[in-house]
Amino acid sequence: MSVTIKKVTDKDTLKKFVHFGIDLYEGNEFFVPPLVYDELATLDMTKNPAFDHCEAVYFLAYRDGQIVGRIAVMVNYKANEIWNQENARFGFVDFINDDEVVDALFKEAMGWARLHGMKKIVGPMGFTDLDHEGMLIEGFDKIGTMETIYNFPYYVDQMNRMGFEKDADWFEFLIPIPKEIPERIERLTEVVKKRSGLVIKHLQKKEDIYPYAHDIFRLINKAYKNIYGYVELTEKQINYYVDMYIPMIRLDFVTLVLRREDYKLIGVGIGLPSLAEALQKAKGRFMPTGWWHLYRAMKGKKNKVLDLLLVAVDPEYQGKGVNALMFAEFIPAANASGMEFAESNPELEVNNKVQSMWSDFNATHHKTRRAFIKDL
Repeated sequence: MSVTIKKVTDKDTLKKFVHFGIDLYEGNEFFVPPLVYDELATLDMTKNPAFDHCEAVYFLAYRDGQIVGRIAVMVNYKANEIWNQENARFGFVDFINDDEVVDALFKEAMGWARLHGMKKIVGPMGFTDLDHEGMLIEGFDKIGTMETIYNFPYYVDQMNRMGFEKDADWFEFLIPIPKEIPERIERLTEVVKKRSGLVIKHLQKKEDIYPYAHDIFRLINKAYKNIYGYVELTEKQINYYVDMYIPMIRLDFVTLVLRREDYKLIGVGIGLPSLAEALQKAKGRFMPTGWWHLYRAMKGKKNKVLDLLLVAVDPEYQGKGVNALMFAEFIPAANASGMEFAESNPELEVNNKVQSMWSDFNATHHKTRRAFIKDL
């Protein structure tokens, strides 16, 4: 049977679009499904504030009445203005290993992009840097994380077959958590505390973080401004992400570094107990029992992996030992919770400063992901 491409035009079909990205991996021990309601909110043009400066369309591929592929294609006009590009982005892409299906999906996506005046198409990327991005090209036998994409190895073969090329790579590291703070970090921490005028803000209760919540995302804007593909979050988006992410945090894995003279936030590190296995058990559903698996992963003592969600340092203070202050907080907290490893999550291949952080920890580069690009 030939392949038919249909545009997603209603909520019921959007749910099918999201569910296909989960159902395709049924039984795969390394795939970590997203929560369906989170995916729906991200893709909902009436809810996601990224649509103030983005335009998007979603396509499903059918064969013999069955969904066999999906793709989102979007234009982030703000990103194109900042980076002086005429790029469309593709993301939320999944398909069976069939040339006809893949060609039909990308033909539709690229046609839409051309109609919108774009010259290149790049992905997988999302509306913002906080969405999933980068196709897995190495590490298919490693369990994913809540923050990343998992895909079958044949996806890479299909991208190469269609003539897509590398635009950027991200590395991920598995980091053994030491029982003691490494001597060099401990020494550096003492020096930084004495000379830099910086202090650590210790949070006692959840309400303590809210005075800093919006500043965390403003700091991310400042720290990540020149990183590949990054687009500064608007205040509307910051409000959206504060509501989405701040309630999830565990205070013992949040480190806020303040300037003593005015208590300005100049560094933040946020970790979270790995939700990978809990999300696998939830199978994308928060109810009726998904919430319980997530709660146990967040609060229990049996979780051995810490996800390092982000580290952001004001450019004025980068290279001055602020990261050491954060590690000196994270290591005792992780040991107190019985954790043995940390996942770095994606770091750009060219970001040597970030990767050098792991030199004291016997870290293993165990996954690589890629953004592919092609002329239209």
